[in-house]
Amino acid sequence: MRLGLYLNLYGDTTERSSLKDAVEQARLAEQAGFSWVVLGERHLHRPGYHEILTSLTWLAAHTERIGLATAGIVAPLYQPVVLAETLAHLDVLSGGRLTAGFVLGYRPEEFALYGVGPAERVARFEECLTLLSRLWTEDEVTFDGRFTQVREAFLSPRPVQDPRPRLWNGCRVPAALERTARMCDGWTTSFNELDADLPGKIAAYRGFPRGAGTLGAEVIVCREGYAAPSSQRARTALEAPLRGLYDAYGGWKRTSADAGRYAQGWDEIVARGVIGSPAQCADRLARYEAMGADGVVLRVQPPGMPQADALRAIEAFGELNSG
Repeated sequence: MRLGLYLNLYGDTTERSSLKDAVEQARLAEQAGFSWVVLGERHLHRPGYHEILTSLTWLAAHTERIGLATAGIVAPLYQPVVLAETLAHLDVLSGGRLTAGFVLGYRPEEFALYGVGPAERVARFEECLTLLSRLWTEDEVTFDGRFTQVREAFLSPRPVQDPRPRLWNGCRVPAALERTARMCDGWTTSFNELDADLPGKIAAYRGFPRGAGTLGAEVIVCREGYAAPSSQRARTALEAPLRGLYDAYGGWKRTSADAGRYAQGWDEIVARGVIGSPAQCADRLARYEAMGADGVVLRVQPPGMPQADALRAIEAFGELNSG
């Protein structure tokens, strides 16, 4: 099972602005055999959140082999040509290690910050990914979109990967799964997607027609994760900081249909996580593999968890996955 490490980008004035903790985790994950480090995106967050693309570039400069993935960039907020050029250059700088994962976004505050109407988000998402893919793969692009128009445009240099970096999309509802099958190469689940719902959604996603030029139908399951010598030690390390994160999510996701899941207790969280002893974590990873998952992205460090605890979990998952 391929593993990804979802890095904590939360920051405040007391944290090391150069992301030294994230670099230390990324290097350890590389040594431990993880397939990717994975970054998310957030705006208008107090006390702070490190910007996704410059942070990914920084991590590229401080690692050698591990894949660099996003899950995900809020595509409707970006000018597509700028995003295509920046991501292409990141693939070049990293030697072809980029996987670009996107989401529609859900926070009204973020859309207002960028001057984007929430009602436009699907159209902007599709236009962004269409233009990005064409600029990555075509010698010259003329495009007349609703929001972006280009004439005889091209990128130089284009991405290292042939024909292009893989595209992921994070979503939950059937219409979005259809869009993912049509436009992307992989689906990243929500961190709080119930295990009981996964087999049906995986089947639905893989049952939708693939779009021309797509590169497969990967399923990447995103999960809270913590491996420790015992389930109680995992709970001791993870529960309090994760509870703080979930309380914050309850406010951020007040407009989202899944907001109620962030008010659930420890047992419900464990039931949809990779949390506990090595044997328990191995069993859960095997379960996702049996469901058809191609990889699992683990969020091991909520804000407030000490760096030493996060490093112990990364080492434990590396040992588990190599055993």
